[in-house]
Amino acid sequence: MREQMEKRREELAAELRQGQEMLAEVEARRAELGQMLLRISGALQVLEELLAPDGPTTGAIRPAPASVTEPAA
Repeated sequence: MREQMEKRREELAAELRQGQEMLAEVEARRAELGQMLLRISGALQVLEELLAPDGPTTGAIRPAPASVTEPAA
């Protein structure tokens, strides 16, 4: 019985490590995607301003949407 419990403990520990590694990969990918969306948002804003009928505006720049800059809770 003890051997079975030790084997199961080892299996669970391995699953935990694997899950932690997968989570770290997903979080890194999320950060990369957030940066990519931020760059795309900025490029889109510049093009929209350049294509506006009255030309580029001077003054405040529209901030990126919160979903791009802030991590989900």
